Order: sequence, then C-alpha cells, then structure tokens
Amino acid sequence: MNYQRTVLSNGLSVLTIPMPSFKSVTAMVMVGAGSRYETKKNSGISHFLEHMAFKGTKKRPSALDISNLIDGIGGEFNAFTGKEATGYYIKSSANHTELCLDVLSDMLQNSLFDENEIGKEKGVILEEINLYEDTPVRKIGDIFERLVYGDTPMGWDIAGVKDVIKSVQRKDFISYMDSLYSADNITVVLAGGITSKRANELVEKYFGKMKKFDILRYNKVVETQKEPGLLIKQKKTEQVHVALGVRTVPLNHKDRYSLSVLSAILGGGMSSRLFHEVRERRGLAYYVRTSSDHYQDCGNLVSTAGVDPKRVGEAIEVMISEYHKIKSEKNGISSKELKKAKEYLKGHLILELEDSRSVAGFYAHQELLEKKIDNPSETIVKINKVTADEVQKTARKYLNEQGLNLAIIGNFPNGQEFKKLLKLT
Repeated sequence: MNYQRTVLSNGLSVLTIPMPSFKSVTAMVMVGAGSRYETKKNSGISHFLEHMAFKGTKKRPSALDISNLIDGIGGEFNAFTGKEATGYYIKSSANHTELCLDVLSDMLQNSLFDENEIGKEKGVILEEINLYEDTPVRKIGDIFERLVYGDTPMGWDIAGVKDVIKSVQRKDFISYMDSLYSADNITVVLAGGITSKRANELVEKYFGKMKKFDILRYNKVVETQKEPGLLIKQKKTEQVHVALGVRTVPLNHKDRYSLSVLSAILGGGMSSRLFHEVRERRGLAYYVRTSSDHYQDCGNLVSTAGVDPKRVGEAIEVMISEYHKIKSEKNGISSKELKKAKEYLKGHLILELEDSRSVAGFYAHQELLEKKIDNPSETIVKINKVTADEVQKTARKYLNEQGLNLAIIGNFPNGQEFKKLLKLT
C-alpha cells in the first residue's frame, strides 16, 4: 500500500491511497482542530461543531437533505473529534466520489449554524455527556487524563462542560472555525478505488478556494510530576474501574515503538501478562488491557481494568507488581514473548487497514499531526526492529514510582488506602 501526496496552492494537503481491488472510496477531511485548542469559555466547541456540520448548509438547508443524499447513494457518513484533530468522512461506491467531496466541502465552508438547530443539538450533546458518565468503562480514560494533565485543555473532557454547552451560540462556531479551519491546517484523504489524478482534480474543484490564515496555537503540556498521583471519581457502581499508568513521550519520539511493544506485553490480548495475572489467575477483573497513547508534545502508557469492589486493592497491587516485574532482569522478556507482542501489533494493524475508512484515518493522522508519513510496511519494519533489551530499558525508564498515576471510578470517599499502594521500587 502506497500513497500520493499533493499540496494545493492554498496549502491544503491531498493524500490519495489507491486500492485497485476496491469498488468503494472513503473521502475524509481531517482538521488540526480539537479540544486542546479550547478555553473554559468554549469547552466542548470542537465536538459540538462536528455535530453541527451535518445540520444543514446553504445548498442543503437541513440535516435531512444531507442524510437523504448520502442514504440515496448507499453511503456511510460520520465524524469524530479528538484532542488534536477533527475528522469528517463519507464512504461510498467509487462512482459517487465527487458527490461525497461536494457534500464535505459544503459542510466545511457553508454550514448554516441555524440557531434552532443549535438549540436542539444542545440536548443531544448533553445526553451524550450523560451516556459517557453512565459508561465508566469509557469514562475511566478521561479521568486518567484529567489526573495526568490537570485542569488544562488536555485534561478536559472532549465532550465539554454542560453549562458551557447550554450557552453556545452561532457566533461561537464561526469564531472557532475562523481560528483553526485554515486551508493549510486541513488534509483531504481519498482511499479506495480512485486514482491520484482524479482525486487531485476533485479536491482542487471543491476545496481549492478555501482561505489560508494564521491559526491558533496550543499551549504545550508542562510536566512537573514529582510523586505518585491519585484521582477518585466517587460514583456508586457495581464494578470499580481503575487506570494505572505513567507519562511517556510525544508522537515522534524514538521510544514510541518500544512503548507499543511494552504495552502489548503488559496488556495486549488474552495472553498478556496483566490479563493472565489479574483475570485468569486471580479472577479479579472482567477486562484488563494496556495502551500506549501519544500526542504532539506528550504521551502516556496506561492499564485499565474493571474489578470487584471488594478486591480492588488486590487488583491494583497485582498490576503494580507486573509493572515492577517487567523492569527486572529476573523476569526478562523472552524471545517468544517479544515475537508474540510484535505479531499482535502487526496483526491488529493489518486487520484494521482492511477498511478504507481506517486507511484514510491512518494516513490523515500522520500527515496532520506527525508531519511525516510511513506506509504500513514501514511501520511494520519499525515494530520488527524493537529488541527485548530496548523494551526492558523503556520499562525501566518510564515505569517509575515518581511518575505513577492511579485513577479510579468507584464509591470511595477518600483514597488513603490506595495512595499507600503506589510503590514501584
């Protein structure tokens, strides 16, 4: 799989990933605009804007006009918002690619932001926030990043704050777009049954007149942690959700791939160390997994689990014990374990990229946030190069007591009993 890259005169980048065997195409527009660019006065606006983009344009005045059009070609459309980027996409048969780009460009350049639609969508956003609050398996990640990044945009929930959502007006959307939706902060990706020549012609036609301007910059994360951190969200639940993790590195750091392998060994799949020790051996949890996540200027490795409230202390102790073990030479990483972790990562990457939407996201994310692009084959080479010695050195470097963080969702009035457990020596 390879890509072709073009930059329009207005700075907008175009990526084409031809997939000749596909009869479909995913057209994706990704913008370097996410919740880390927000303030307390507009917290949640990035995500709210993603919703409003589908609520009508000058050419297609209502949400029904847009949905009827996409449904009428048998297409799929959706969007997503993260802390650093927002994406909009339509997936359809290849012969409808021009229509898809027409609709996407119309949404980004001519959205109405009708006050009545804004009012109605506020209710939708508020219920989405309620959904997250009532789904602790999803919420625990937000609580962990609130602990790690504090009361900053990187520590705030992407969905926003209810009181702010209730106060949003049309002018807020326009002001936000005018600060970040510059042509040179946008990438358009087409993945599937299309050629680069055709893709460039269509993107030039529908996005070539977008304006380029100086955009808002984010405040970099300042990391000064000197002792273990603990944050408890008190909530009555049948299952306690815990997130144990450490600060790591940004997207472009050399340790990124050894951290990925480390996370796979710890909590990637049902044969991983944590899954075996926490669930299979002791029956402490239903789910337990580890991920290595990276942003432009920071990162974290975190293990999450849903555990028995009566045995939560035991579960945390076991998780910390596994962090400690993987650092020691006595419990070193065998060649078999290393190979399995690499195959786990490579296999999941290959499975994910069987879908053109995932392919589009894979390339758009790199173009917009990493400023360099690896094809999947190049990513696999980097994974293959990681050695057991590198993984263990990485574990010793980042799995330290000073940087340890524990977030919990459960019915606990204070965290003194958990604070005592945060020893990683």
